Amino acid sequence: MSSSGGVAAASTSNSNENNAISEVEETMARISSHKGVEGVIILTRDGATIQSSLNDEQTATHAALLSQLALKAASVVETLDMSDELTFLRLRSRNREVMIAPDKDYLLVVIQNPNATE
Repeated sequence: MSSSGGVAAASTSNSNENNAISEVEETMARISSHKGVEGVIILTRDGATIQSSLNDEQTATHAALLSQLALKAASVVETLDMSDELTFLRLRSRNREVMIAPDKDYLLVVIQNPNATE
């Protein structure tokens, strides 16, 4: 195999990664543009931050707490019905609403102010 084939493969891999990053950024921007959205975080299932629109301190706090909440909620759903799985979690207080959409490998977290007028 020639070395140019390896370069082409690496170039294709980088292109795919750049497309995936661009798609994630576009999705975060689209979600962030909705009324009342204060932050969007993408986490691994175990709470490691992949990307966030919050500052570092807020991201660390939310990531640690919400990943554990999602794991616990998933465990409750499975305990109650072994054939079921958590598909969405919404937590609402007077001032905030947190929505968590779990995936096989990731968690999408959206934090919003449900009382926002703009």
